Amino acid sequence: DLHTHLDAQIAWDPEMRPSSYHGVTTALIGNCGVSFAPVSAGKSEYLAKLMEAVEDIAADAIIDGMPWNWESFGEYLDTVQSLRPTLNVVGLAGHSAIRFEAMGDKACDKDVQADEQELARIVELVKESVAEGAVGFSTSRFLGHRVPDGRLTPGTWADPRETEAIQQAVVDAGGPGGLFQVAPDMQTRYEVERTMFERGAEIGCQVLFSGGTGGDGDGGVSRWQEFFQRNNEAGNRITGICHTRPSGSFFGLAQQSFLRTPAWIELMKLPTISDRVDAMRDPSTREKLTSEAKEAGGFGPTARILHPMGMGDYPDYDLDRKGSLQQLADASGKDPVDIYVGRLIESEGRELWNLWAFGGALENQWKYMQLPYVIPMLGDAGAHVGQFTDADSPTFLLSELTRDRGVYSLPEAVHRISGKSAEVLGLKDRGCIREGWHADVNVIDYDALGSCHPEYVNDFPHNGGRLVVKSRGYDATLVAGQVVIQGGEYTGDRPGQVIREFQRG
Repeated sequence: DLHTHLDAQIAWDPEMRPSSYHGVTTALIGNCGVSFAPVSAGKSEYLAKLMEAVEDIAADAIIDGMPWNWESFGEYLDTVQSLRPTLNVVGLAGHSAIRFEAMGDKACDKDVQADEQELARIVELVKESVAEGAVGFSTSRFLGHRVPDGRLTPGTWADPRETEAIQQAVVDAGGPGGLFQVAPDMQTRYEVERTMFERGAEIGCQVLFSGGTGGDGDGGVSRWQEFFQRNNEAGNRITGICHTRPSGSFFGLAQQSFLRTPAWIELMKLPTISDRVDAMRDPSTREKLTSEAKEAGGFGPTARILHPMGMGDYPDYDLDRKGSLQQLADASGKDPVDIYVGRLIESEGRELWNLWAFGGALENQWKYMQLPYVIPMLGDAGAHVGQFTDADSPTFLLSELTRDRGVYSLPEAVHRISGKSAEVLGLKDRGCIREGWHADVNVIDYDALGSCHPEYVNDFPHNGGRLVVKSRGYDATLVAGQVVIQGGEYTGDRPGQVIREFQRG
C-alpha cells in the first residue's frame, strides 16, 4: 500500500489493521509530509498535535502510545523494527518534521522561506534520513492540511529553491530513483506542481503524487496522459496514485452526525449506538430531531452527494448512482431528513452514509486509473480514523472494480498493486512470485472476495475510537513465507521487516 499513515499505530497495533485485513504485505508510511522523525528532544508533542490536526489521529494516543525513544529517522526505524510488525514497512521522511526541526515555528509561515543556514540544515536532515533507511521524502502542499493554530503545514509554501535542493539531496544520499512523494495543490497551483514533479524527475527522483479527476469533460485525463507519457518516455519517473471509489466522510450514529442541532448533539452524547437508536424510537425525540434539522436547513445540496451504504451483509457503495439521499427522497416524496432518520432506525444504527467529497466522477476516475503510470492505491490506512476508511482499497479494486466491472483485467490489477508498486519503491526481490524472491503472497477466493461493512471500535490508547473495515475471501496472507492471517484470523506470527535498502539506478 503506497499511501498509509500507520506511523504511530504500529506501536499499539503491530498487526497494522485494517491494512492487513486486505492483503497488504508492505506499507509505505510517512506520506503527506508528516512523519515522527527526525525529532529532537522536546519536540514530539508538536509532531503529535500536527498529526492529529492533519490526519485525525488523537494526539494523546500518539504521545502515550509510542515510546518516543528516538531522534533520528534511522532510530525511529529501529524502534519500528523492535515492535515486530506483522507487515513490511517502508518509511518516508516528512517535510513537516524536517522543516520544523530546521526552522522552528516559522516553518509554517506563508511568506517565510528558509535562509541559507536553514536550507543547509534541511538538506542535511534529508540526506541523513535517506542514508539511514528512508525510501525518500514526502511533502504536502494541499491547502486542507493545517496545524492546530490554523496555518498550513510546514513545507506547503516551500519555494522551488527548497524543493529542488531536497530532491537533489534524496538522489545524492540514496541514488537515482529515491522517492519524492507529494500531496499536491492542484486547485490553485496546477502548473507549479507539475513543474515541481518534472524537476524532481529530471534531478533523478521517482516522483509519486496523489491525484484524481474532475467532472467536466474527461476530467483532465487526456492532459495527464500526455504528461505521464512525455515524461516517462524521456526517462523521468513520475507516477500517480488515486482513490478507488468516491469518499470523503462517513456519517451515521457510530461516530459523527451530519446534523448538528442541539437535539442531535444530545443524541450523540449517549454512550452506545443502541442507546441512540432507542432514543430515536421515542416519538417525541424523533419529532424534535427531525423538526430541528429541517428548521436548520436539513441537508441542503449535500443530499445529492450523500449515499447510504446499505443494510445488508456487505456495503453498497452505489457505483450505479441510483441511491443518493436526494434520489431516495424524490422517489418517496419525503424530506431527506425523514429518510435519513428512518433508515438509521431501521438499520439499528448500523448504516453509514458516504459523503462523495471526491472521486464521484466515476467514468473519468476509471479512465485515469487505466493510464499506465497510475496506481489505484490511496487507502490512507491509519488516518482520518474517525471520519472514514478506504483502507480496503485493494479488496475493493479486485472485487468491485475488476471482477464485477472490468475496469482492469485481474492480472493487470494485481500487477498495479504489487509488481508496479514494488518497482516505484525500488524494492528488491518483491512484488512478483518468482523463485528466490520474498514470499509475500495472498491466497484468495476470487468469487467470494469483498469488503465488509466498516465498524466503529474503541481500541486506540485512552479508549479512542476508529473505523475498521474487514474483508472476506482471503484464505491466507503470507509475509516472508509465514502465514500471518488464515481464514480471517491472525496466527500470531509477525515476520514483517523494516525495509531500508532499495534498488536504485
